[in-house]
Amino acid sequence: MCELFAMSSRVPADVKFSLEAFSRRGGLEGPHKDGWGIAWYEEEDVRLVKEPYPAADSACVRFIQEHPFSAAIVLSHIRRATQGLVALKNCQPFARELGGRMHVFAHNGNLDVQELRASMPLDGFHPVGDTDSEYAFCALLGRLREPWLRGGLPDLEERSGIVARFAAAIRPLGPANFLYSDGDALFVHGHRRMHEPGSPPRPPGLHVVCRRCVAQSGAVDADGLSVALEADQEVVLAASVPLTGEPGWRSLAEGELVVARQGRIVGTD
Repeated sequence: MCELFAMSSRVPADVKFSLEAFSRRGGLEGPHKDGWGIAWYEEEDVRLVKEPYPAADSACVRFIQEHPFSAAIVLSHIRRATQGLVALKNCQPFARELGGRMHVFAHNGNLDVQELRASMPLDGFHPVGDTDSEYAFCALLGRLREPWLRGGLPDLEERSGIVARFAAAIRPLGPANFLYSDGDALFVHGHRRMHEPGSPPRPPGLHVVCRRCVAQSGAVDADGLSVALEADQEVVLAASVPLTGEPGWRSLAEGELVVARQGRIVGTD
């Protein structure tokens, strides 16, 4: 299966995202060699970089490593192809505009695509590639379309309810770990994942940690990731496996949805 990472912070943080740890999973020490991608919000838009090549061999990964960026919301994905060709169109995260906002989605799992199509016909959004993940994203946006097209930012409780019902609908179709953001909130859904090669998927599918930083508290440092944290900064990190040895990483229960906003967890389902 794939590897996921996301961050939500109170104010934009300087992020040095070298993907070194992910690179080892992406071709040097693991099977995730079929593509990678990273998206981060900047002002009212999204910077999205992705490739259908191993992260371990990528010049773009090295460029991102050498040019840290500042962001409050980040999503990243490393792909092991289970459905769809090894091609740029099938690399994640995926991004679409809805209601004047950029929406970003990344999925780790393997959904029964025939059942997915039968149970969730598309309305207004259609995939460019041929993965279950992008189809699921288009189905989610279809469910979110009505509140977003009313104008303005929909109520967070309403958005959370739609995402939670969507998550419940796709869980019976296969492993359904996903990250989704609308630029205001980050939604993290944990389900099941393959922990050892050849083993059946089982929980936990994702882990989260919260950090609140006071003066001179340092940074979040992990293999492949450094987040410079100034005084009074708050951050939520989500990853397929804990990225650091610090206490506080919590595995999500099977089917749990965590909602983060400005570096704080503001809801769970």
